[in-house]
Amino acid sequence: MSATVPLLQADDAVRIAHVRAPRWISHPAAGAAHDAMRLLLERPRSLRPRGLLLAGPYHNGKTMIAERFAVEHLRAADQQKVWVIQTREGAGLSHFYASILSGLRAPQAAGWRSLSRAGDQVDHLLERLKPRLLIFDEFHSALRGRRQDVKAIFSFLRRIARVHDISPVLVGEIAIYDAVHDTDEMGSRFDTIPIPRWPYDEEFATLLDSLEASLPLAEASDLSREPLAKIIHDLSEGLIGEVVEIVTRAAVAAISRGEGRITGATLWDLGYVPLSRRRNSALRHDMT
Repeated sequence: MSATVPLLQADDAVRIAHVRAPRWISHPAAGAAHDAMRLLLERPRSLRPRGLLLAGPYHNGKTMIAERFAVEHLRAADQQKVWVIQTREGAGLSHFYASILSGLRAPQAAGWRSLSRAGDQVDHLLERLKPRLLIFDEFHSALRGRRQDVKAIFSFLRRIARVHDISPVLVGEIAIYDAVHDTDEMGSRFDTIPIPRWPYDEEFATLLDSLEASLPLAEASDLSREPLAKIIHDLSEGLIGEVVEIVTRAAVAAISRGEGRITGATLWDLGYVPLSRRRNSALRHDMT
């Protein structure tokens, strides 16, 4: 809490803005993912460079892990070697090429829908920029087309690995693991770092301690102890994005009420509906 002590004297608006600001929370799965990406970044040249999968459920911090690695690399590197590509919705190579061109900040010519022109432009950029890692976030978006479209995308990934010595990092939901391991040819090219739901254990308590330390609250909330830890775990269903959202809302509520800490009443008063139950929530019922 020491880093937030100066904020305790600030007005409520400043404290709430601090609580709502994005924050990085290191944890074992994130550390393992960063170590794996660092090894790929520092590897020698190879005719068959390996790739990496970061796979897990929705809203579990995968994007933040990837983006944090890219930012840390950019701060330390003389030349950018890691690029994050936001995979666009849509089937086939044309959408996939468009994702890459956008991620590499390339102007997209009017004829980008021509596969040959788009492919030539992508190759030209890769040759000029010489990335070592291309991180494809939300890669499951590229798997929603026909089987032949998915095969074409995987063929493209194999080719840029071979021709441009690039290690692809595929980030997304568990479907990407199934798709990659659909054939031994692709499965043999990728290592996997799972980003699973958090069990209710000591590591989850440590996560809550880290979150609490970033909150400008005057009193200790003891989020990592019963009963608050169990309430937060049940509401979040072990998803780190949900944990952060719950704690953020609770801290904002406490500050707004003039309270010095988060209590069980603070959490229950949020009326927070776990992700798995939102489809059948009372809010939806009110719409019918």
